[in-house]
Amino acid sequence: MKILLIEDSWFLRLAIEKLLTKGGHEVTGVGDGQEGLRAARTTPPQLILLDMMLPGLDGTSVLKKLKLDPLTARIPVVVLSGLSQVNETKLKEAGAAAYFDKSSLNFENNPDALIRAVERVTREVN
Repeated sequence: MKILLIEDSWFLRLAIEKLLTKGGHEVTGVGDGQEGLRAARTTPPQLILLDMMLPGLDGTSVLKKLKLDPLTARIPVVVLSGLSQVNETKLKEAGAAAYFDKSSLNFENNPDALIRAVERVTREVN
């Protein structure tokens, strides 16, 4: 599956790209919201993983723009955040397909948690 990862942390972006690639996915990683919007419009992915805390255009703004654009509106977006899940309902109302807490990312002891979340969202939208 083609996945667009919008994450400003270079280390985390690289680790997630490596994890998802090992899981059989084709991943394009970008470091900010504007670049993410351009990538989503240029080569629409099948799924977007979106960090909320981005420089410049924040994740909430990126999510809104993605959902307002007919070219990207139907692409499922999984929100990646270290913020409290209190925002989960609000983000889903704004169009997010799912919320994944970054604190659940454990590359050593539970590397498949994110892959399972991606696969679950994919099944739900198909």
